[in-house]
Amino acid sequence: METQKINTTTDAEEMVREFILDDHPCVMAQSVVADDNLTIHSYDYMNEDVAKELITHLQDYLQDVEEDSMKFQTFIAVFDKEKFTTELQFENALWNLLNILHKIDPKPWDETTSPDPNSNKFSFSLLGTSFYIVGMHPNSSRWARSSPVPMVVFNLHSQFEMLRDANRYKRVRDIIRRRDKAYQGSINPMLQDFGTNSEARQYSGRAVEKDWKCPFKFDN
Repeated sequence: METQKINTTTDAEEMVREFILDDHPCVMAQSVVADDNLTIHSYDYMNEDVAKELITHLQDYLQDVEEDSMKFQTFIAVFDKEKFTTELQFENALWNLLNILHKIDPKPWDETTSPDPNSNKFSFSLLGTSFYIVGMHPNSSRWARSSPVPMVVFNLHSQFEMLRDANRYKRVRDIIRRRDKAYQGSINPMLQDFGTNSEARQYSGRAVEKDWKCPFKFDN
């Protein structure tokens, strides 16, 4: 497929590609780079000023997505002027951004997933499409999430469901977890299959507390 291409490749975008290709544990992330199915857009800060632009870019991206393709397709928002010294700072900024995006979202929540962040069926919806969100930044304690610049990855929830329908999900999941353990010596303690617990706990990359409350607020 022809994904949306960027006219100029910034240093940050090139660093992101190198970060993924350099022995990253996620084989799916490596495949989207190798297959040129990765769309990257750069923004300044994770705030309200960029939200409308980000939604516009995501809308363009979704129009180009091949919904029935078994090749993973991913959108990454890079925030190359942001600096976070702690995981909690990044987590707060991530959920603030997601709340802003939700408030200006022109479309209703994807009916295939729940808008309740406490539900085990929760997956973040934007433009009527559910996404599994992966937050990354240089000071993440998980090496696989320690990206050269802060960024938010929008993975299509439907692609994971297609893997399940094709009986490929568990195999891919186990490969990634083995690679992650070899990479850092342990598996990310936050990772759980969809439907086991709320995936909101996984978004920031921080090992959240058992009594952690998701700061996302759903508005009808």
